[in-house]
Amino acid sequence: MNPRTAAQRFADTWQHGWTHHDTAAIITLYRDDATHTSMPFRPPHQGKQAIADYIQWSFTGETNPHVTFADPIVDGDTAAIEFRVHAHDNGRPITLAGCVFARFDPDGLATETRDYWHTTDGHQ
Repeated sequence: MNPRTAAQRFADTWQHGWTHHDTAAIITLYRDDATHTSMPFRPPHQGKQAIADYIQWSFTGETNPHVTFADPIVDGDTAAIEFRVHAHDNGRPITLAGCVFARFDPDGLATETRDYWHTTDGHQ
């Protein structure tokens, strides 16, 4: 799969999956042996199941998310994609803004992803 097509599918699926807390849809984007790092100093999640567990955990307490992903910026087999989420976390409004970097294999599956994000109270 063309990396540009893979990156757009990644962004679209994440946007829909996060909005609906659909971990099953999101995890189809990853190769079985993929690695995901959320924030630079956290240990990486190795393999599809560990990534699915992390995603499911990250949705805990979050309600009514409004999620947007920007158009991917693609270079070779790697994409950078900004995202923003307005939601409620355990009843309080939050805004989360960040960027995910994803590397794709020839089949269009993510082999390595890492993201950087920040939250603020309230909707910005």
